[in-house]
Amino acid sequence: MGGAGDGRLAWVDTAKGICILLVVMMHSVIGTGAAMGGEGFLHPVVAFAKPFRIPDFFLLSGLFLGRVIDRDWRLFADRRVVHFAYFYGLWLVIQSAARYGSIVGEAGPGAFAAHIAHALVEPYSSLWFVYLLAVFSVVTKALRRCPAGVLLGGAALLQIADIRSDATLIEEFCGRYVYFVAGYLFAGRIFALADAARRHVGLALCGLAAWALLEGGLALTQTGSPIYPTLASLPLVSLGLGAAGALAIVVAAALIERAGGVLAEALRRCGQRSIVIYLAFSLPMAATREILVRTGLVTDIGLASLIVMAAALLLPLALERLVRGTPLKLLFVRPKWFRLAAGSRPRSTLATT
Repeated sequence: MGGAGDGRLAWVDTAKGICILLVVMMHSVIGTGAAMGGEGFLHPVVAFAKPFRIPDFFLLSGLFLGRVIDRDWRLFADRRVVHFAYFYGLWLVIQSAARYGSIVGEAGPGAFAAHIAHALVEPYSSLWFVYLLAVFSVVTKALRRCPAGVLLGGAALLQIADIRSDATLIEEFCGRYVYFVAGYLFAGRIFALADAARRHVGLALCGLAAWALLEGGLALTQTGSPIYPTLASLPLVSLGLGAAGALAIVVAAALIERAGGVLAEALRRCGQRSIVIYLAFSLPMAATREILVRTGLVTDIGLASLIVMAAALLLPLALERLVRGTPLKLLFVRPKWFRLAAGSRPRSTLATT
């Protein structure tokens, strides 16, 4: 198995690279399609990935929780709560100022302060993922003495119940926690699955092909129901597809890493900086989409979506590279003064697990 920095496994970064690619694709494609009034060639890809796109991200995020969960609360909070809280708070202000600057100018600083205060209890925009990582970590540590079956079963029931709420925190917690817990509880087996895929390539490819056929059939078949628009969105089916898809990405990442080459390197680098991309992609995405729509330079929705997606992926990476070693590195590296545990090394967004 190829090693990565800080003892990380290369296939994990590759898997995260696949996930962040799919997440940015989803936001770029849906937003561009809505702005241009139609659909392009990437819309079916977005629909195909919907059942497993976020579940896999949370599964991967739970893989390394076991390394820190038994540490004292101060060190644990520093690594798994304050770490995420810093980047959430910082990028909440940055994104809010960029999106609502003119509105704030008219309504006054009080309105902006109220918006920020509301975002502390109601996760803001795409930053909800970072918010939930801290919440999941705290809940799992608090419940770590529970029998594994009870913890996993309870989380699965929350997902199957398909709880709908106006509160993003409640709805996303109930719908996603099971995958984070599964990553934590079954980390050893997931690593073993990746090893097995690398040893038995033919069998792994056959498994991926069978999964893709099933995934595509269920994710792309409409039901006509406004609540459950596809077969993949049905209760129990969504849980099964989320888990199967997350494991499929593990297998695919292991195979890609084994093969090596430019694709593996690109995905691995994106995975190592997945949270950098996640924090910063929305601003260049929105700006690029606006430019394309206003100028009419590209009329094909699929091509426009691809351009928007490329900008949303590459510009955050360029920004991180640009500020590295400067005072502005605090955009992606948590400074010393925002640490709880004495002696703990500064942690960037590049190492969130």
